[in-house]
Amino acid sequence: MTPARCRFCQAPLHETFADLGLTPLANSFVSPDRARSMEPFYPLHAYVCSACRLVQLEEFESPQHIFGDYIYFSSYSESWLRHAEAYAEKMTQRLGLGAEAMIVEVASNDGYLLQYFRQRGVKVLGIEPAANVAAVAAEKGIPSEIAFFGTATATRLREAGIAPDLMAANNVLAHVPDINDFIRGFTILLQPEGVVTVEFPHLLRLMQESQFDTIYHEHFSYLSLHVVKRIFARHGLRVFDVEQLTTHGGSLRIFACHAASVRHTETPAVAQLLAEEVAAGLESDDAYRRFARQVVAAKSALLRFLIDAQAEGKLVAAYGAPAKGNTLLNYCGVGPELIAFTVDRSPHKQGMLLPGTRIPVRGPEAIMKEKPDYVLILPWNLQEEITAQMAAVRGWGGRFVVPIPTVRVLA
Repeated sequence: MTPARCRFCQAPLHETFADLGLTPLANSFVSPDRARSMEPFYPLHAYVCSACRLVQLEEFESPQHIFGDYIYFSSYSESWLRHAEAYAEKMTQRLGLGAEAMIVEVASNDGYLLQYFRQRGVKVLGIEPAANVAAVAAEKGIPSEIAFFGTATATRLREAGIAPDLMAANNVLAHVPDINDFIRGFTILLQPEGVVTVEFPHLLRLMQESQFDTIYHEHFSYLSLHVVKRIFARHGLRVFDVEQLTTHGGSLRIFACHAASVRHTETPAVAQLLAEEVAAGLESDDAYRRFARQVVAAKSALLRFLIDAQAEGKLVAAYGAPAKGNTLLNYCGVGPELIAFTVDRSPHKQGMLLPGTRIPVRGPEAIMKEKPDYVLILPWNLQEEITAQMAAVRGWGGRFVVPIPTVRVLA
């Protein structure tokens, strides 16, 4: 077979990062009337490019198919809304954004972020490919372009007079197969002294904490600061600051500007984090090879826990129906025989079946009704929020469990 090629530098891909077998698309929930129908499974095999160190999946389905009608709505997470509001406050002050300023958010979802800039009097525009999600933003008064972002969309908006002072892209950089076209779009649209901020899960944290469940087909790339800096530089953008965040198990927020900008000087945080990545081995092969072994160990630990719980006659339910949970459950081969059901706050997921495993998704009230002995938190990055919301579980002796970096029963 001809090896796949790196989506950034076009070098052939040979080095395996994680091979998670065959799985369905992580957000392709199954309606009950299709419970006995087939669904497509694709290889979930992540490679690391030996030339530029970009970790990536091959593209098996187009973004149009994956994101054209999307089931994920950002506003159902209270902690994510707080994160968005804090960002709006910080950037309004840092950049001095007022009524004449404009922010454009790429992958603006249901208006979860732009609503807070609008409240502060800043002009806003969202770019969102999923029409069903953009419709929810419109109900909040957030204007949205229903389009995929890249050079074509950026050129069209630029010609229409759009020149944002700030562009934001949260948890979307990993979702684009043509990463070069995507980044070139920022170069085209951003005004000369404007700022781009991009948030993405940090590859270093993924590796350190065995977060293999964040690998799924909707995430084409897995990113370090070194790699993002290289990609931005190729397209005339300079990374001048970086912040480490706790979101999504450990993320980065990078700040970038045009390479010719004189307003924004590089902070020491950039060099410090680059050095940390080198010290962790991200610029060599061994660290990536070790990660593959960590994945197997985490799978074994979860299966041991679930099999033991079943042998003891314990009822196990799950909380949440995130993409990461579907990767985890499919890779581990877990179905309703080990996890009776899961619950989710999103009405768009309730009543559906998880892809591949066919575990039913119910409303959160099902936990209170069934009183499981264990509640497995699939969106483990939200464990504090979830344990607070579901504190009543402890009242009947139920216990919470998190699966990553290895299975743990919470005190």
